[in-house]
Amino acid sequence: INERTKVVALTHQSNVLGTIVPLDQVTAKAHSVGALFVLDACQSVPHYKVDVKALNVDFIAFSGHKMLGPTGVGILWGKKNLLDEMPPFLTGGSMIETVTMERATYLDAPKRFEAGVPNMAQAIGLGAAVDYLNAIGLDEIHAHEVELTKAALDGLQGIKGLSVIGPKDLEMRGGVVSFAVEGVHPHDLGQALDQYGIAVRTGHHCAWPLMRRFKTVATTRASFYLYNDFDEIEALIDGVERARKYFESR
Repeated sequence: INERTKVVALTHQSNVLGTIVPLDQVTAKAHSVGALFVLDACQSVPHYKVDVKALNVDFIAFSGHKMLGPTGVGILWGKKNLLDEMPPFLTGGSMIETVTMERATYLDAPKRFEAGVPNMAQAIGLGAAVDYLNAIGLDEIHAHEVELTKAALDGLQGIKGLSVIGPKDLEMRGGVVSFAVEGVHPHDLGQALDQYGIAVRTGHHCAWPLMRRFKTVATTRASFYLYNDFDEIEALIDGVERARKYFESR
């Protein structure tokens, strides 16, 4: 980050490692050179309370489908002064103030960025999802995920040849655990777990540079949310051990 930097974009929580990124020094450095800071909060907002003012970011974005809402809808929050300075990137109905043959003026933000027929059904669905999560309580959801993550880390690390990719403690991490089993390709492990009725994600998780950092091409990733329970954690641990023994015997 230097005087040539215009925008710094960073994820709030890794979708691969579960790591919650400490942002204070990065945002301060970005702002010290006049750069804007854009935060990807898709992995954090659905799981615990996020205070955008305390984070001191300029923009924050997150998706609806990762917080029990519909697909095709998300949120972009921005500081008002920045939104007021930005021109629209799409034009159409419902965002125009005046139009002449020579020029057009636009409504104030956020309306200037919402051209055409609004995505009404998805927005209503996202609002219902937010209400549902708030009714349960994000603190309660986060506490539940922490307990599930602890149980998963404790159990998985007891499996022969298994390596957890990323932090092994519960400090500054969310409910995502990536791992590799020696001698078993993650895709093979994922297919075996699928046959046991256990849903995980395998691959590079849209994070090739991070995979190279850990000298691997793929991992198996288990993710936990409010609907998971400890029986499912046990099923995951038993399934990985069962798959490991199967591939070891071949």
